[in-house]
Amino acid sequence: MLAPSRYRFGPLLEGDTRTRFRLWAPGADRVLLCTEGAPDIMMSPTERGWYEADVECGPGTRYRFRIGEISVPDPASRAQAADVHSASIVMDDRYSWKHEDWRGRPWEEVVLYELHAGIMGGFSGVQQHLTRLADIGITAIELMPIADFPGARNWGYDGVLPFAPDRAYGTPDELRALIDAAHERGLMVFLDVVYNHFGPDGNYLPTYAPQFFDQTKHTPWGAAINFAQPEVRRFFIENALYWLADFRFDGLRFDAVHAICDESFLPELAREIRERVTGRHIHLVLENDDNDTKLLHSGFDAQWDDDLHHVFHVLLTGESRGYYEDYANDSSAKLVRGLMEGFVYQGEPASSRGGASRGHPATGLTATSFVSFLQNHDQIGNRAFGERLTVLTDPKKLEALTALQLLAPQIPLIFMGEESGAAEPFLYFTDHQDEQLAAAVRDGRRREFARFPEFSDQQKRAQIPDPNDEGTFHRSRPSFNSNERTFLYRRLLELRRKWLVPRLKGIRAQGGEVIGPKAVVAKWRFQDGGLLTIASNLGDATALAVMPDTQPIWGSRLDKELPPAETAVWIENP
Repeated sequence: MLAPSRYRFGPLLEGDTRTRFRLWAPGADRVLLCTEGAPDIMMSPTERGWYEADVECGPGTRYRFRIGEISVPDPASRAQAADVHSASIVMDDRYSWKHEDWRGRPWEEVVLYELHAGIMGGFSGVQQHLTRLADIGITAIELMPIADFPGARNWGYDGVLPFAPDRAYGTPDELRALIDAAHERGLMVFLDVVYNHFGPDGNYLPTYAPQFFDQTKHTPWGAAINFAQPEVRRFFIENALYWLADFRFDGLRFDAVHAICDESFLPELAREIRERVTGRHIHLVLENDDNDTKLLHSGFDAQWDDDLHHVFHVLLTGESRGYYEDYANDSSAKLVRGLMEGFVYQGEPASSRGGASRGHPATGLTATSFVSFLQNHDQIGNRAFGERLTVLTDPKKLEALTALQLLAPQIPLIFMGEESGAAEPFLYFTDHQDEQLAAAVRDGRRREFARFPEFSDQQKRAQIPDPNDEGTFHRSRPSFNSNERTFLYRRLLELRRKWLVPRLKGIRAQGGEVIGPKAVVAKWRFQDGGLLTIASNLGDATALAVMPDTQPIWGSRLDKELPPAETAVWIENP
């Protein structure tokens, strides 16, 4: 664990009765520290816009900073008394870990399970699912963002206090208890972090630190975060170190890094994490819509593979609107390229982008550099009605695709409820207290779908669920009852653990071919010379191909015919 003194941002406990408070406020003329039950204290200005004050107070102290006419929380608050607009709390981060000897698990063993802590009952609620998930074969849970956001319900991507777990989910120590319990069961814990923007409500930084943002660069959320500022870089580097060192998370997933307008920041972040958090496995995963592979050579383990998801989805559902249009033609060939090389688009023009090129060559990367998924929070929740694949496609074809995903060498990700065949939607939800903001979010979401023919009618758009309606949140709770789907996941993950995991390191694509309108064969070579072959047919007609003359580890023994809705998998030793 890093020493607390390494953190420049946030309160620093000096013993049990004294705390040093710090705030970077380069746009402020003066800053007052306001602690409950004590007179306000003028903070001392130091170098580069910093203000400091040493105060006789300890854990549990509630405080704010007063700048001019407004009082603001600590942007590096470790916990809030109520919501994002309330007082921050001085926390004692000392925790008695029961499994401090946990060192994590190698990347090749990762089977991710993405979940929303609020939907699953907060940190203590998630803890109740750990044994069930480990029994299925999950090896890592990934929490959607937990940074403090406005209200009690949110996907997490509207967070404004990145160091503070939202109190709707539980206390910092309840989060630590969840991670401790996960480690006891052999489960890693990943956290989704958002370093590309702040939410629209509760972000006070522009009022006293306008230098935090670069008004000359813009993202979908407004002015870009200004990573050219050393203090801004430090803020987010410390945030990553805080989660990994103080909470013992095993990995981080970095949201939408294509919206981080500074190419040098993320390599620096990865380098410092690798230097400072040592002695255990730490995994760093990217989401990057630009299909840019440079960061995968700069300290990051893998990248979410949206290309592979999109071609999966088109083959399974036939949908071809929005970004799916880029995968509607030659879908099977695109599937082969995605399985063999990771990205489908590596510099080719994309129709959904007006013909602009997308992506970069994926040269030198192996299959385990990519995280594959059939569903995730975005791909379900960004649909108008949040439908899951269970209500969009044929169950036999979905089973065949599940076998392809879980027995291919890419690192698999499963979205909560997927393992039980949940049919409930996963909708976009918020809890904005500002009525104007709530209405703007609702109306903006409905306008997004106006370009689709089925939503050209205003009455139809009005049926799209209101994100701020509490019922939208409750409708998004999946069923977790064990059933045939659960048994399918358990069997497939047992095969993955037995046949693939010990040999995944250094696996290389061997080649693939299209054998039918929606059917492919793909092969990978293990370092020991063994061969992994997967034949998958998501179409309605029998596909023809030469199959290995051995018993498959999954599927029926075949000659030259692969039936519809069938996946077969072989492992041939050298």
